Amino acid sequence: MKKGEQQPSAPVDEKLQKILARAGFGSRREMERAIAEGRVRLNGEEAKLGDRAGPDDRVSFDGRRVSVDKAQRERPRVLLYNKPEGEICSRKDPEGRRTVYERLPKLKSGRWISVGRLDFNTSGLLLFTDDGDLANKLMHPSSVIDREYLVRIQGQVDEDMKQRLREGIMLDDGPAKFTDIVDGPGEGKNRWFYCVVMEGRNREVRRLWESQGVNVSRLKRVRFGNIFIPSHVRVGQWIELDDGEVSELAQTAGLEATLRLNQSKGEKAYQQRHQKRLRAGKGRRPHHFNNKN
Repeated sequence: MKKGEQQPSAPVDEKLQKILARAGFGSRREMERAIAEGRVRLNGEEAKLGDRAGPDDRVSFDGRRVSVDKAQRERPRVLLYNKPEGEICSRKDPEGRRTVYERLPKLKSGRWISVGRLDFNTSGLLLFTDDGDLANKLMHPSSVIDREYLVRIQGQVDEDMKQRLREGIMLDDGPAKFTDIVDGPGEGKNRWFYCVVMEGRNREVRRLWESQGVNVSRLKRVRFGNIFIPSHVRVGQWIELDDGEVSELAQTAGLEATLRLNQSKGEKAYQQRHQKRLRAGKGRRPHHFNNKN
C-alpha cells in the first residue's frame, strides 16, 4: 500500500433478513418469519434469527442460492406504475380481478414489492422495488414522506372544513390530517382539490373527507415524495426510474444507493426500448381532469 492511501474497509456482515429483503424476496418481517420457519440455510445449516452473513458465506432461500455480495453491491430497481381504477394491489385475487402485478416486467430473481397500496377505486402513482429494505423504509412513518392526491369532492367544502382537516381529525385508528389542501378547478358541488398526507394508512384520504359529510367521487395519487407521474406515462403503463431518481429516493428514505454493477446489456437495452416507446406517445396522455384518466 502506498503512503497516504487508506486501508480498504473489510466487508461488513449483515443480518440475514436484511440481506434477503434487499435481494427482493420480501420485507424484513417476512424474511424473519421465513428464517423462523426453517426456509433459510446458512453455510449448509438451517439458519436462525440473529444470524449474520458476509460475502464469503453461502446463503439459500427455499433452496435458491442468494448472492450475498451481489445483494450488497447492487442498487435497487424501482418502477413507477400509473395504476388504473379497478385493479387490486394483491398478487392474487380469489374473485379473479386484475392485479397491479400483471402488467409489470418479469424479474430473473426476487420479486416486485409494492411501496404501500392504493385501493381498488383509487388510481395513480404506485412504486415497486426489488429491494425489501428500501420498500420498508419508504413505507415507515419515521421516513416522513409526503403523498399528494388529486380528489374530486361531491358536497360543499368551505374554509372552516379545510381548516379542520389541516388541524386534525380523530379517525377510528387515531388522529389524522392533511398537511396541505389546495383548490383545483371546478365550482359548485363537484370540485377538485390537491391534498397531502404524510402517512400511507388504509383509505386515509377518503376517510378524512368523509368525516366531514362529503363524498369522494374520484381519487388519484399524483406524487410520492419527489416522484411525480411523467406526462408520457399513461394509465396502465410503467416506467423504470433512472440512477439519479433511485439515489434521491433512497436518500429520502435514509438509505444510500449505489449504482447497479452487473446489469446485463440485454436488461439495459430492454429498459431503453421500453422508455423510448412510452415517450413516443407523449402528448396523447389524458389530462388529470379528463374522465378517461
